[in-house]
Amino acid sequence: MTVSRGHGPYTGAEQDSGGAAATPPTDPADTLGRLGRSWTWILGSALVSLVPGILILVWPQETLHVLAVLLGLYLLITGAFRFVEAFGRDERGERLARLLAGVLYVLAGVLCLRHPMQTIAALTLIVGVVWLVSSMLVLYTAIDAKDLPHRGFVLGVAVIGLVAGVVVLAMPIESAQALTRLLGLWLVLLGLAEAALALAWRSAVRRSARDTGVTS
Repeated sequence: MTVSRGHGPYTGAEQDSGGAAATPPTDPADTLGRLGRSWTWILGSALVSLVPGILILVWPQETLHVLAVLLGLYLLITGAFRFVEAFGRDERGERLARLLAGVLYVLAGVLCLRHPMQTIAALTLIVGVVWLVSSMLVLYTAIDAKDLPHRGFVLGVAVIGLVAGVVVLAMPIESAQALTRLLGLWLVLLGLAEAALALAWRSAVRRSARDTGVTS
């Protein structure tokens, strides 16, 4: 959630060779970067975790197939969010960590949606590894980036994900119902933590706008 330091704002229309105003070409990387740095995108990522978690908790009788589909969709969509967020990072280390996390989420989502993988042991292993590895990447980024805004919030989200991965991998789960409750609970906790980060980022953006005399 850093502010871009490499690109200045566009200040006006440029003139082409014929004297007419020319619209500057849109750089997809810049567009994705602005989107990945916005607090609404962070909030959207939080909802991607929160909504499936609530659905899993309020449907105690869902089958293992339904659970696999919900988790697969959650992982795929989260992977897309991580991919876009990578363009909002200026440091190569931060960007690479987000890209790796995005690829990991997408691969895990595909595995969850595969019919042969729909077993309790497989789902537990997939989700636990994803949370563990992605949280370690986020934790590394938060520790390494000394000027990261709301670094404490980012560290908190990383620690929650890390604990979730360890618990899911370490706890013996013998029934689909126990698995759904555990995964649903952790998804809700992760979603709430990311939502708090998004609101903190929104507050920082508005405070910065007031300080610079820009109306939010």
